[in-house]
Amino acid sequence: MAIIVSAVVAVALIIGGGIWFATKDDGGGNEAKGKDKESSQGSSSSGSTGGGDKPAKTVDAKLLNKVPMPKVSDQITVEGMWVTDDTFVKADVYKIVGYPLSGGTAKWTIPLDGAVCWSSDHLTKDGLTTVLYQEAKPSAKDKYPGCTEVGLLDLKNGKMLWHRNVKEGDEKVRFDEVTLGGGTVAAGGTSGGAAWSTSGQALWKPKSGEQCSDDGYAGGADKLVAVRRCGDYDNPQIQVQTLNPKTGAVKSAYKVSQGIDYVHVASTDPLVIGLDAGDSTGSAVSDFLSVDDSAKTGKVLGKIGTENGKYDAKCESTNVEGCRKFAISKSANTLFLGSEDRTDSSAATANEIVAFSLANGKPIGKTDGVKGAALTPLGLDENGSVLAYQESTWEAGGAVWQIDPKSYAKTKLLQNPVASHEMESKFSPSYSEIIYSGKHLFMSDVYATKPSGTYDKDDPLAIIFGAS
Repeated sequence: MAIIVSAVVAVALIIGGGIWFATKDDGGGNEAKGKDKESSQGSSSSGSTGGGDKPAKTVDAKLLNKVPMPKVSDQITVEGMWVTDDTFVKADVYKIVGYPLSGGTAKWTIPLDGAVCWSSDHLTKDGLTTVLYQEAKPSAKDKYPGCTEVGLLDLKNGKMLWHRNVKEGDEKVRFDEVTLGGGTVAAGGTSGGAAWSTSGQALWKPKSGEQCSDDGYAGGADKLVAVRRCGDYDNPQIQVQTLNPKTGAVKSAYKVSQGIDYVHVASTDPLVIGLDAGDSTGSAVSDFLSVDDSAKTGKVLGKIGTENGKYDAKCESTNVEGCRKFAISKSANTLFLGSEDRTDSSAATANEIVAFSLANGKPIGKTDGVKGAALTPLGLDENGSVLAYQESTWEAGGAVWQIDPKSYAKTKLLQNPVASHEMESKFSPSYSEIIYSGKHLFMSDVYATKPSGTYDKDDPLAIIFGAS
């Protein structure tokens, strides 16, 4: 992953590659950032109330605070946003910063040796998460330091508990991403995978001369899943392996069809993977497969196609984790995807959120959206309801909706003010981090950028909406 790029190249990367999006899942893959808390990742029905006896009262939100954009000369990755019970945490330039939930003066700062390369969206009940970062800041001698350092963060106390790297000979191994699952921190990439316990003990590392390597891992509360690549890089054989998080032993393996170059894991519990088998929209996912990993050999239960943009989801092109714009309910055994955006048409609603059974891949219901603004699934709240974000328009600020995962009825939870709609619109669900938690909506950029003109000179790094 490029960490510092010129402004011209940055635009191409943002448009073509996309940035991961914060979500939560009741089982693991779309887990909360605190990646997610009250938060955020049949017949049809759309109603005014969600599940439960009393409809939630809509909060008329205001813009509570802004985190200023750091002053930089080049674009730098600042990927990472989490919410704990009392702290909003944002990755910044060479540091991780904790703020009060409504923003304001920083409560604490965790310094980093270099820029963030990847941040896990998984957050344990104890407030632990993990980041991958560069070994140093750029210098004249080394403009692009390697993504070699893995750190375990305690976000409840604002500390880095430990950091580790792996050496192969005299060189440090470079990783592409890191995750946290079943009490294990695991980092993977083209050079293979390594893992540590949360106490910092090494569990495994890449072996020199191996014909297979772990592209990356997906985590969750109790599970750890590896995407393992064997053979020719141009014509690989890929397996999705459910591991024993403590030992790395393979508990179940699903062999992906030949011809697929990259595999994404959208959720570990239930196990849902994403494949790119001919998508032409740039979303890097053409199909989602629900996989039964209860036996030694994994078995596909259902296949859900995005149909070249008919259904909207987005994954990182080569990374294992990082898919967004969807929600998975374990209790309802359902995948939720937004349909294509019809905002520019005369349609009664801009789109729908469609429910697909993970048991067989078939659509089983839908929630009608609203006119003029698309709805995007964020993940699940703490009660298992789906959360969806309504994008801002010139006429109205954005909004957050709650969707009952079984009746598909929707309830508006939060309405942002129209006065800040232009600022809000710069935090797109496709390229930004978005978490709804504790009646607050947190939105942040994944790049610190130098303003290119007067129109973006006051763009913030992050914004917070809420009643107070």
